[in-house]
Amino acid sequence: MYKKGCLNMKRTETIKNQKIFNNLIHNGKFKKNNYFIIYNEKINEDKINYGIAISNKVGNAVTRNKLKRQTRSIIDNNRNLFKNKHNYIIMIRKACTSVKYDDLESAFIELIEK
Repeated sequence: MYKKGCLNMKRTETIKNQKIFNNLIHNGKFKKNNYFIIYNEKINEDKINYGIAISNKVGNAVTRNKLKRQTRSIIDNNRNLFKNKHNYIIMIRKACTSVKYDDLESAFIELIEK
């Protein structure tokens, strides 16, 4: 799962600005499966930025935080699959609560490679 000392998302790589989030969701391209919706948009900067979103309707705070940690870990382990010069928003769906980590990772990889 999430190991101490491994490569982590840097603060500069995370998207927290609400305007960027909304713009990406309304104007970006998206792919989806049962577990994730991934929005992406090309940018001018030479880096990859990520944002993770999950609805308050999904479980309780402990469950939501666990799913966000697992998603960050999946992103860190599979950085090579992401296109450079892109912003990504990963929305976690309710179906993720009943799935094991390995299944989540394989579904995420399959979705990002579409």
